Amino acid sequence: MTLPTLLDIEASGFGRGSYPIEIGLARPDGSTCAFLVQPLAEWTHWDPKAELLHGISRGRLQREGYPVREVARWLNDELGEIGIAYSDSWGYDNTWLSLLFHHAGMLPAFRLEALRILLSESQQALWSDTKEAVIREMGIHRHRAGDDARLLQLTYQRTLELTGPA
Repeated sequence: MTLPTLLDIEASGFGRGSYPIEIGLARPDGSTCAFLVQPLAEWTHWDPKAELLHGISRGRLQREGYPVREVARWLNDELGEIGIAYSDSWGYDNTWLSLLFHHAGMLPAFRLEALRILLSESQQALWSDTKEAVIREMGIHRHRAGDDARLLQLTYQRTLELTGPA
């Protein structure tokens, strides 16, 4: 079974002024990767509640994050050939992705779609319970972009196995 590529973004907070701080992918072969994003000088919004969730400090981003242009280039390299990635939080993730590419002065070589377009009604009905089961079984650390992308991919796979093709 070929799995869809899942993308997840952790951010400085939610709403106006927030920006991406970590972008992760789960590739079709199940491997994952993620990059911390070094905030630009004008990206000042920081929600301490968001930091409590993802556990990434602004200082760590300054030290270990990759420049915006480098992250955008990496995403295009990873996703350009596939042409598409899916997100369970399309509204937020697409906004943050657009912000990243705008500030990188680049256009994405792929499109981001909502994961729900891949799901049958049966899969949607099983989604929450299946996701919780996968978290328990795999011991997945939540709110880190690579792990969350893989969690979505595993949940998709499990719900598909439980329900059959749409």
